[in-house]
Amino acid sequence: MKKLIKLTFALMIALSLVQCTSDFEKINTNPEGISDESLTQMNNHIGGSFTPMFLYVMNVTSGYQTQQNLIGDVYSGYMSSPTPFLGNVNNMTYSLVDGWNGEPWSKAYEEVMPFALDIKNTVTNTGDATAFIFIHLANIIKVTAMHRVSDIYGPIRYSKYDDIDTTGEYDSQEVAYTAFFTDLGEAIDALEEFKSDVRFTDFDMSSLEGDISLWRAFANSLRLRLALRIVKINPTLAKTQGELALASNAGFLETDMFINSGFPHPLTYISGTWGDIRMGAEMESVLTGYNDGRLEHYFNPAEDTSLGSFYKGIRMGIAIVSKTEYVAHSSIGSVVDGETMQWMSAAEVDFLQAESALRAWTGAGSAATHYTNGVTTSFTQHGVADVASYLADDTSTPANFVDALNKANNIAYASDVKIAYNASGTNEEQLEQIITQKWIAMFPDGQEAWSEFRRTGYPRIFPVIVNNSGGKIDTDIQIRRINFVVSERNTNAANVNIAIGYLGGDDTGGTRLWWDIAGGNF
Repeated sequence: MKKLIKLTFALMIALSLVQCTSDFEKINTNPEGISDESLTQMNNHIGGSFTPMFLYVMNVTSGYQTQQNLIGDVYSGYMSSPTPFLGNVNNMTYSLVDGWNGEPWSKAYEEVMPFALDIKNTVTNTGDATAFIFIHLANIIKVTAMHRVSDIYGPIRYSKYDDIDTTGEYDSQEVAYTAFFTDLGEAIDALEEFKSDVRFTDFDMSSLEGDISLWRAFANSLRLRLALRIVKINPTLAKTQGELALASNAGFLETDMFINSGFPHPLTYISGTWGDIRMGAEMESVLTGYNDGRLEHYFNPAEDTSLGSFYKGIRMGIAIVSKTEYVAHSSIGSVVDGETMQWMSAAEVDFLQAESALRAWTGAGSAATHYTNGVTTSFTQHGVADVASYLADDTSTPANFVDALNKANNIAYASDVKIAYNASGTNEEQLEQIITQKWIAMFPDGQEAWSEFRRTGYPRIFPVIVNNSGGKIDTDIQIRRINFVVSERNTNAANVNIAIGYLGGDDTGGTRLWWDIAGGNF
């Protein structure tokens, strides 16, 4: 794998203002000698700690490749790599690479959790009740980051992190999710009185631009996402939290939530410069089968027109000898142009409400209406026309995948799921439509797409052909998680062993997470 590129000078300057140290009581320093009084007046003693949190929920630098791209992005069916890293014995062929897979963990515990704690400690020490606005905002970002980490590994260090005596202790995923709901609920309620407060504006790197009403809507949308995540393991808690979200005066996101990072999206160089990622086979099957207009925004035409398709994907987990074999397949398109990174799309929120309605949660409305709204919102987001014709299409289905170079990789798509919403279908049939369109709309956030595939089984992700897991990951069941990181096993072994006990299985990629329950969705 190519060496990860160095951070730019601008990023080093930004992070130098908020460099993490081992001092839990005073994480930030003030190299310019500005008085504490001046910093307090400007809120910079608090605001500076938000910078790394924004930049590393999803790594805005080349570290994205191992934080997300070679995990969620490929396991979701969104993308695959033409590069046979490590002799083709790597994550894509289920030989999990410890040197890659520690990145989601390290960024969470270097750039998110310490700075959330710093904000909490600094605000608490001021004794200013109005400054608690910053704790609640930090907690929203913290949950955004840490539910992703939990959805990769399972148990995490969360509820006991803030006490140095217990900071190394893990929560089971059930305990962590309960804490997520608590943090989000408290933030949504407490921020209501701060709706006109503008103090966060200077520190907000997101498209919400410091608008507290929009931050409440984002937190409430996140609460609905997490409620549905646990619906199979704890339907009672899921419904309680989902109906709290549906009834909340915070409302839901109506516009896309993204970060203005100041850096090109990492996929522009992972795909465009390095040539290390290409369109996934499942994306080819679904988007070409549906004649979906988003295709040309998500991907570029294959460079080698002799491949037999204008757009061509790669099936994950196949035998690849040389990068030159598949590198001319479709690269990532204009969807990642610019200097933003999407945390949640408005279309996803529509689909969350569609599933809530399908489950008859109070206040959810009509599943068909939310489904239509979700597809329409996604088309609008990407500037695609004629959504009405698309939504009326009751014949198109995902295409079977044909590997232009090796017919051994050919595979039939395992469903004839259609576009036009079938309100008379079974709940399972309707859910497959909702999740398939949700999967299309969330691109390119493969981590969230992988989580939803593991939860629901939709869309139909193709199994690997080459399985180098040594029997640890079942080819048909597919990968369910990433094992705990080496640094934790080396320095926090006792607590890691307790966390393994929470898994209910071995510390391997074949063990299901707490919320990942086999079988139907209803």
